[in-house]
Amino acid sequence: MHRGLALASLVLAAVPALAAPARYNIDSDHTYPSLEFPHMGISTWRGKFTRTRGSVELDREARTGTVDVTIEADSIDFGHRTMNQVALSAEWLNVAAHPTLRYEGTLRFDGDRPASIDGKLTLVGVTKPVALRIESFRCIRHPLFRREVCGADASGSLDRAEFGLTQATSDGAGRITLRIQVEALQQ
Repeated sequence: MHRGLALASLVLAAVPALAAPARYNIDSDHTYPSLEFPHMGISTWRGKFTRTRGSVELDREARTGTVDVTIEADSIDFGHRTMNQVALSAEWLNVAAHPTLRYEGTLRFDGDRPASIDGKLTLVGVTKPVALRIESFRCIRHPLFRREVCGADASGSLDRAEFGLTQATSDGAGRITLRIQVEALQQ
């Protein structure tokens, strides 16, 4: 009887356990959301946020997951002092009243790979749906931390006016491309 239990224990130990969802912390040193929009119809302005935090949960077996990214609004950098000041003002990001932006969503898979995110963006206190396409996605074993790190580039677009941002929205300037370049380290 004891041999039978011991053998059953060994067999069960050899069967791989069902993979649990993995949780990843966003690496703020490698995650830079950005906004892109036309400037007077003659060029494209790009502003990069330099301070973020959040998490990703990835369940490869169930082919689903979640994304939660919080962005410090005052960390935007257009590489142009005046544009940075305008972006922080009450007419744009209104950082005094709304110090963060937040993107939350659910991953959608195409086969074994995350392909899109059905999410919502909170911008200047207004929350609206914003879907993102995942342009690239890859996970590797981090050479220093010896844990899995995953990275992705995702993008989608939104209409500023839907968030109450109506200044200078003529000539297509109301459309903003949201890009999230993210790396996250498994806990």
